[in-house]
Amino acid sequence: MKKDKEKTEVLEKIANGITWWVGSIPSLIVHTLFFITSFLLPMLNLVEFDKMLLILTTVVSLEAIYLAIFIQMSVNKSHEKIEDIQEDIEEISEDIEDIQEDIEEISEDIEEISEDIEEINEDIEDIQEDIEEINEDEDDEDHNERAKNVILKSNVNSNKNEIKALKDIISQLQNEIDQLKK
Repeated sequence: MKKDKEKTEVLEKIANGITWWVGSIPSLIVHTLFFITSFLLPMLNLVEFDKMLLILTTVVSLEAIYLAIFIQMSVNKSHEKIEDIQEDIEEISEDIEDIQEDIEEISEDIEEISEDIEEINEDIEDIQEDIEEINEDEDDEDHNERAKNVILKSNVNSNKNEIKALKDIISQLQNEIDQLKK
């Protein structure tokens, strides 16, 4: 089986080489010289005109038959390569569609996370307002209570900073998604 394939590949290389050579300038020169020589032989009385014409016609006919076969082999090989390329293009198109769907899903997730962060920010602002109201209402609180409030405010501010950092990350992800879509 391997030897058959190797033989086929060798024959295809030979066919490609012959097809290339026939379509080249050197081939044109060789054929022109051959035809000139063929017609000169009867003029120089080296060969009879009828015999030269018979041999020339036979040689040209055989050459045409083999050239047609070699050219068809090249066309068949080119057709196979084109089909392979078309299959590759279809696979790539499917992969691109999958990536686009993934990007859309990620975009939706980021939008949901952004909405959640906005809600958390609103809750934090409400808590801060409540803390300020408590501080105003209880001016007579002892030192420990005030310390607790300061710690609570500090935690709220820390959470705000973390939420801002998350917003920045989401914004960066959104920009990257927009670039991937392009």
